[in-house]
Amino acid sequence: MKILQLCKKFPFPLKDGESIAVTYLSKALHELGCEISLLSMNTTKHFVDISRLPDDFNHYKEIHVTELDNSVNAIDAFKNLFSSESYHVSRFVCPDFKNKLIELLKSNQYDVVQLETLYLAPYIEVIKEHSDAIVAMRAHNVEFEIWERITTNTKFILKKWYLKYLTNKLKRYELDHLNMYDYLIAVSERDLRKFKSLGYKNGAMSSPIGLDLRNYKNRFTTQISDDLCFIGALDWIPNMEGLTWFLDHVWPELSKMYPELKFHIAGRNTPESLKNINIKNVIVHGEVSDAVEFVSKYSMMIVPLFSGSGMRVKILEGMALGRVVITTTLGKEGISAEDGTHILEANNAAEFLYQISSVLKGDRNKNAIGMAARAFVEDHYDHNTIAIKLLNKYKSLKSNPNYKKPAHML
Repeated sequence: MKILQLCKKFPFPLKDGESIAVTYLSKALHELGCEISLLSMNTTKHFVDISRLPDDFNHYKEIHVTELDNSVNAIDAFKNLFSSESYHVSRFVCPDFKNKLIELLKSNQYDVVQLETLYLAPYIEVIKEHSDAIVAMRAHNVEFEIWERITTNTKFILKKWYLKYLTNKLKRYELDHLNMYDYLIAVSERDLRKFKSLGYKNGAMSSPIGLDLRNYKNRFTTQISDDLCFIGALDWIPNMEGLTWFLDHVWPELSKMYPELKFHIAGRNTPESLKNINIKNVIVHGEVSDAVEFVSKYSMMIVPLFSGSGMRVKILEGMALGRVVITTTLGKEGISAEDGTHILEANNAAEFLYQISSVLKGDRNKNAIGMAARAFVEDHYDHNTIAIKLLNKYKSLKSNPNYKKPAHML
């Protein structure tokens, strides 16, 4: 099967959930015999020197990139106030990307063009004009839902109004394009139900983000520190929002209870304000070269999320490494792990204090939770098993002469 994968940011290095989701699936499809080509924007925000990719990043038949300045511009943001366009989406409208896409579609006969996230939707009409390929949308989350939750958690009135305005336009765009896809791939059953409740009628399946578990070795050892860790992209609002909340509302009391306990923070694009923070026993590492090595040093991973959507890949990574992951109900959303067995849930300061203390005092067996977490990920989130199911679905669609007709018309 010949697949063209479209990305709004280059899927390397593997330091954020989107890059991990894109790379592990494409590698698994390649190992199953698919011919995968990549067309990606290379943005100013996440620029990658593709001449320096590692030798094992070799699963694509072809890699094509077009550069894009997608930085938030005050003038453009102001002009957008008088436009019906979604500012979230318009920042990824790129003439060079469109022209390269047309060139590839004219010179290749793809079976599937797979769009990674809503931000590739502006190119659907181009694909349909120049190709008979299945247009598959892999929705990593319900995009407008993230911003609805961020808006709800925003206190500053003017900012709250502006975010609500942008979110409403993003929601309108997402809903207007829902049934333009031939096939929808949601990352969880919960998201799939959400899309259907919003009016999606064409073919769809849930296909969770998977991990290449060969890269996550069990490391159960008495040398693991009891300290806490946090890792995540710190230019993503929900991560910074949750981390700031934890430092303000949980850490002061926790540090009094356990004066020797340390909290280690790592993340891509760490803001200077966090790098310069001066809080006792809080160590800010900035961007680390190896996330797996970083997480493996500590027994507990803290994921205090109060906004966002889809699946949190860092939670899966922590579980795959046999760590005790403590997160909110929203953080666990899309991951069917059992509280108290595979993961620990906490939704307010008192609950975070209780769960962390229960591990530190030995009331909960951290090794038992870690081993159960690893087994759970092996059972449900292996990238190869997930890729097989998706490939079989693509094959069945291609074998159906009516596959281009909306499912509600079959």
